[in-house]
Amino acid sequence: MKYESKILDCRGCSYFEKCISSKSKKKNYRTLYIPVSDYAENLAEKMRAKIDNPKYKKIYSRRMQIIEPVFANITYCKGISRFTMRSKAKNDIQRLLYCIMHNIGKCFMAAKVKHAV
Repeated sequence: MKYESKILDCRGCSYFEKCISSKSKKKNYRTLYIPVSDYAENLAEKMRAKIDNPKYKKIYSRRMQIIEPVFANITYCKGISRFTMRSKAKNDIQRLLYCIMHNIGKCFMAAKVKHAV
């Protein structure tokens, strides 16, 4: 559950440390995400404990090296967040074109860096 409040209302609140301030400093509010049930909170604690374990810390750190940056680049940097075709086959082709676009961009940046040095 999401709760938003004006910053002036936050004085003396016991949840102040858990709040997230707005990314834009122009907005004068803070956001607090409250788990709806104890089950949701336990999952977050379980994940924190798992990430703190040295064995899983190494595995989890590899996620940023493998695939997540590709999806982040395509979705946020390139601004492509949905498919526009109607069939699965056409959407697969469109997805491959997005991946090709990402790879060409990586090759271009690598060549640009190599020739700049």
